[in-house]
Amino acid sequence: MKNSRLTLREQMQGQLADKALFEQAKAYAYAYLDTLPHRPVFPPPEALEALTVFDEALPESPQAGAEVLHQLDTYGSPATVAQTGGRYFGFVNGSVIPTALAARWLADTWDQNPALYVISPIVAKLEQVCERWLADLLGLPPQTAAGFVGGTSMATLCGLAAARYALLKRVGWEVNADGLFGAPPFRVVVNEQAHGTVFKALALLGLGKNRVELVPADAQGRLDPAHLPALDSNTLLILQAGNVNTGAFDAFEELCEQANQAGAWVHIDGAFGLWAAASRHKQALTRGIAKADSWAVDGHKTLNTPYDCGIVLCRHRDALVAAMQASGAYIQYSQDRDGMLYVPDMSRRARAVELWATLKYLGRSGVEELVDGLCDRAAQFAAGLRAAGFHILNEVVFNQVLVAGETPAQTRAILDHIQRSGECWCGGTTWNKAPAIRLSVCSWATTPDDIERAVKTFIEARPVVT
Repeated sequence: MKNSRLTLREQMQGQLADKALFEQAKAYAYAYLDTLPHRPVFPPPEALEALTVFDEALPESPQAGAEVLHQLDTYGSPATVAQTGGRYFGFVNGSVIPTALAARWLADTWDQNPALYVISPIVAKLEQVCERWLADLLGLPPQTAAGFVGGTSMATLCGLAAARYALLKRVGWEVNADGLFGAPPFRVVVNEQAHGTVFKALALLGLGKNRVELVPADAQGRLDPAHLPALDSNTLLILQAGNVNTGAFDAFEELCEQANQAGAWVHIDGAFGLWAAASRHKQALTRGIAKADSWAVDGHKTLNTPYDCGIVLCRHRDALVAAMQASGAYIQYSQDRDGMLYVPDMSRRARAVELWATLKYLGRSGVEELVDGLCDRAAQFAAGLRAAGFHILNEVVFNQVLVAGETPAQTRAILDHIQRSGECWCGGTTWNKAPAIRLSVCSWATTPDDIERAVKTFIEARPVVT
């Protein structure tokens, strides 16, 4: 290693001073962005095979920083999935707004811990502003509290934890102090097609799948109101804004009204679909969501913030804070926002910086334009595939499209061909006990030409596998 006679601390001080490492990383990042439109959407076999270069023993001594970065770019960049481009339609993974990416670079340099105001006043302020902006943008009650977590999986856990605390508190049980052993039972009512992360959260909270009441779904995966059991004040009702396969939305107005009259707690899993509330053209899908008690949503899906950016929203600030209880003699709370009160972790990334930058950059009309653009491209995708003779299995109401070929075997073969093509990438699923191809249009970068190119890939795949 160069300058080996210098101490490690002296070497790192030199790196901060001369900026060469950061210029090197910037050059690699710029090159990646410049080549992104032309990269295979999924890494080619040779790039995957080359990853064996990382299978090495831990070095015995410090290595040159420039060599570390060179290896990462040389072998890591070609093995990335180009999900920030315009032809990735796999999981519901958004792209990244350039302003938000730049804000994240700056925030990474700040390296702030948003646990307490006294640790990072700037992040505390941006969390406070984002909390207010989100409630306004999504039409939620103005007193809504927000916690900034890694994704909807954790946001759902937080929302359900708040519900568990509040429901047990109603019957005189303090779950924080007394735990769940011997606790009075309460009901959990959930769509049989709820996302797997909902059942994961229930399991982690001691509310396992075998004890919940599953409600049948309709043909699009919406909770069927006709089969909703009678609710009461001892009930947690979990609804969904955007079925992960079809993009369908539950009937919030009707269901939340029934829940409100009964005094039940309503949580809405809106990982990608809750953003429909920000569009005048799509907000009918979310009518009634303001009557819920808690919500979970991702910034890194429809809103296209960088990963990872999840948000739990809760009408009842006291319940969320109580569920996320945090104590310690050394903790210095303030009169300002202390972010650790609203999330499970104390040390975490300053996610609110890029979320604020995204919302600030886009503004209300920009968010609407982004949402509408994704929906327009999904509708174009469905229309193009339908015209080419493919079967569209869902009502395309948001950004999800379900596709099938003539037979299950052909569907599987088409999917395999597309995933290996590098032209675009989409995932598979099972719908009505048969294989289907699931298309999620989540990138601001997706153009009409990208959709036409992807449709062409589907058409070209069909003769190969017939």
